Amino acid sequence: MVKSKVLVVGGTGYIGKRIVKASLAAGHTTYVLQRPEIGLDIDKLQMLLSFKEQGAQLVKASFSDHRSLVEAVKEVDVVICTMSGVHFRSHNILLQLKLVEAIKEAGNIKRFLPSEFGMDPALMGDAIEPGRVTFDEKMEVRKAIEEAHIPYTYISANCFAGYFVGNLSQLGTLVPPKDKVCLYGDGNVKVVYMDEDDVATYTIKSIDDPRTMNKTVYLRPPENIMTQRELIAKWEKLKGTQLEKISISKQDFLSSMKEMDYAGQVGVGHFYHIFYEGCLTNFEIAQNAEEASALYPEVRYTRMDEYLKRFLN
Repeated sequence: MVKSKVLVVGGTGYIGKRIVKASLAAGHTTYVLQRPEIGLDIDKLQMLLSFKEQGAQLVKASFSDHRSLVEAVKEVDVVICTMSGVHFRSHNILLQLKLVEAIKEAGNIKRFLPSEFGMDPALMGDAIEPGRVTFDEKMEVRKAIEEAHIPYTYISANCFAGYFVGNLSQLGTLVPPKDKVCLYGDGNVKVVYMDEDDVATYTIKSIDDPRTMNKTVYLRPPENIMTQRELIAKWEKLKGTQLEKISISKQDFLSSMKEMDYAGQVGVGHFYHIFYEGCLTNFEIAQNAEEASALYPEVRYTRMDEYLKRFLN
């Protein structure tokens, strides 16, 4: 089977750079959008040039120039957008509506993967403010895609290990606590943790797979479904120590939002849905969806005890 040509939009970002790497590794002709808006951001430019050295092709286009977007899209078969949707970095979800318009006009795209990669927004209709804006905007993009009859795949990648595992799912830090760890409630709600490189691998495997056409693909490899307590226990076993555990009630956790800025309030809302409500695991995967590790059993995904070893002294 001829491998699709891929355009990555947001290729210098946290997930985007991994998507570019996975696409090249899988043998796809890979294009990365180079936007003039990067200006003097030397880190982004150097990353783009490194992609070029690895075999990617850079294509210049801007969201403020519709024609340039259309021409970029015409170069490829698949578009993967990885623009940031988190408020503490940048929040650009609705910019994708311009990309949808370009894809619609180009008329050649076999698959579009919009910037999702977290919780399934279709299941978050009851999300609390202000964090629900993330899901509402993703659903607005989905509506535009489906009304334009653009073939799609939505990737639900759950909890990125970089933000949820090394810190034992603590807010405000990225590294393991030394003495005390906060539990959300009793810490026994099942969540799903994913190594970001595995997210990219599964994403690229889905783009030419007819089984994933017009479906949501959940990344829920069985050994990475665990409670916060189970994650902490893995760290304690590796470290050979016991942490003091402090349980935070649902009410106290939500009350903590009052002292936070907007981005912090969004984050707390998302943590609440994950660790108190269990929004990543409290449903069965529907018939119009797929689970990635079942589709691609050949992928040796990273287990979280392996991931945690990098934090050992």
